Amino acid sequence: MSKELLGALDVLETEKGIKKEIVIEALEAALVSAYKRNYDQAQNVEVNFDQRKGDIHVFAVKKVVDQVYDSRLEVSLDEALAINKGYELGDDIKFEVTPKNFGRIAAQTAKQVIMQRVREAERNIIYDQYSQYENEIVTGEVERQDTRFVYVNLGKVEAVMGRQDQMPNETYRIHDRIKVYVTRVENATKGPQVFVSRTASDLLKRLFEQEVPEIYDGTVEIMAIAREAGDRAKIAVRSNNPDIDPVGTSVGPRGQRVQTIVNELGGENMDIVEWTDDEAKFIANALNPAEVLDVIFDPNNERACEVVVPDYQLSLAIGKRGQNARLAAKLTGYKIDIKSESEASAIMEAEQNADAETTPADDSATDAPVDDATDDASATDEDVTSAASTTDATDGADSAATTDDAADDTATTNDATTDQDDDAAN
Repeated sequence: MSKELLGALDVLETEKGIKKEIVIEALEAALVSAYKRNYDQAQNVEVNFDQRKGDIHVFAVKKVVDQVYDSRLEVSLDEALAINKGYELGDDIKFEVTPKNFGRIAAQTAKQVIMQRVREAERNIIYDQYSQYENEIVTGEVERQDTRFVYVNLGKVEAVMGRQDQMPNETYRIHDRIKVYVTRVENATKGPQVFVSRTASDLLKRLFEQEVPEIYDGTVEIMAIAREAGDRAKIAVRSNNPDIDPVGTSVGPRGQRVQTIVNELGGENMDIVEWTDDEAKFIANALNPAEVLDVIFDPNNERACEVVVPDYQLSLAIGKRGQNARLAAKLTGYKIDIKSESEASAIMEAEQNADAETTPADDSATDAPVDDATDDASATDEDVTSAASTTDATDGADSAATTDDAADDTATTNDATTDQDDDAAN
């Protein structure tokens, strides 16, 4: 080794950002590996690198013992005393065993170890660099595309963008420069892997921070984002300064600020609404541009509500393919049921009529059985009395009739007897 090696290490540190100490450590490990390959012994080896002269020395460390069993690891007390009278049993003595000629195998082993350490150092540097950009926006250049990914060159690393992270309204061509959102960074065995997205909701947040100074410094705060990438998005903002309009500030003069973001995202529409602690008002704002007449919360579900809008704005409130209502529900976290004013009035009137009809009917139904029961009881008593009277009258009439019949029979018998007596006298 020589001073040229030190110069090469300085260049390597300057150009690739790899610290000199890391390369020196790799060199020391390479020499230990080469020594083990040649001499089949490495656990007692130490390597010292002279950073002033650029020289490397390999030492075999041996322990002083009474009786030597392994000359590679041990040295007798007599040999130790011959070197220095101060050595005692159990001391460690270093013997320089720097190979003068490693040979082709030793040199190749050293080269492989050094290159491996250099690659690991480069990967760690790239990982540390891009892990800082996680959840941030970076600008890259489209390099190539296959059926699964779009590959974006970020400088020192190639990021991948999956199909779910690609905008449906965009076509990516080689050498196109695009802004992407770093979703995660992984330190894989083949090197750092960076995943980026164009559809993430946080991409909007970072773009607004770049374009709106008040959002970047926290004067205006983005509270919620609902997005269908490439088509439409809703952003809820609030101001921490009562003198600043959060919506107007985000839109910018003549819409310049938001228009820049729209252009960056290929014409994706933006609805910026004001966030408020009043949930009913916030839900009404979220359905912008539709006008909301009333918000009725469901007593049985704390995250559901019914929204009443004018008849002529029902389709506007629902949106194309239900998009406006869907984004509003996602933005607010409520399940929203939209009804027109006439429909809501008809439902309310029907409910009121049903209540009005149900209440008197219930009273009559409650009172009627009692009265009917009383009447039935009275009628039963009267019927019993009438029946008894009828029975008595019938029995009397039958008795009288029987008596009369008996009297008639007696009279007939007397008449017959009288006639017989007259005949005898004659």
